[in-house]
Amino acid sequence: MDTTIRNLDKDAFRALKARAALKGRPIGVVLSEMIGDASGTGSAWPKRGSAHDIKPEPFGKKNRHLSEEIDAIVYGI
Repeated sequence: MDTTIRNLDKDAFRALKARAALKGRPIGVVLSEMIGDASGTGSAWPKRGSAHDIKPEPFGKKNRHLSEEIDAIVYGI
């Protein structure tokens, strides 16, 4: 979306522009991410990638029967 934002603080905009440049990303992308984070609509998931990028975590012995415990709670089994 193209939009115009007025009355921005000059120093804050320069800092944002520098931050975007250091990340090698367009300022609009960095600003959109910041707006998403501030509004609570941001996503913790990467924009690009695959389920193969997700690293599995150790399951642990105490969670051995976790799925059965969840079924008992959710379905009353």
